[in-house]
Amino acid sequence: MECNCGHRHWGLHGAAGLLLFRDGAVLLQHRAPWVHNGDTWGIPGGARDSHETVTEAAIREAVEEIGMEPHLLHPLRRFEDNHGNWRYDTIIASADTSLVAHEQNDESQQVEWVKFEDVVNKNLHPSFANTWPELLPILRELRV
Repeated sequence: MECNCGHRHWGLHGAAGLLLFRDGAVLLQHRAPWVHNGDTWGIPGGARDSHETVTEAAIREAVEEIGMEPHLLHPLRRFEDNHGNWRYDTIIASADTSLVAHEQNDESQQVEWVKFEDVVNKNLHPSFANTWPELLPILRELRV
């Protein structure tokens, strides 16, 4: 689908991702080379189904891509990247210390906890790179 900004996106009903944090770090996914904007780092996420809430979509995508257990996270906030006729919603959630994530399918090369200050040192997915400066203050506020 093409948004009002002129970009092409996956998902007729928008898309959602899950930004997990704990102990001053976020869980990032190294995307496989063959996926859209491959070989970059970002958060697990993808297209929303018509019947899903934003939170349901973000959690479903994270379970599919990084194999985490949903009962070990606590959704706290939603961040909206609105493109008019399409949007990407990021669910920001704290992760229990026992939450373990791993490469669940071939969309992920690696998952890694990355300290807030080190995120910019990764080759970030372009959309995640654009929103990271807005997400970081929210994470710091939630962490307090």
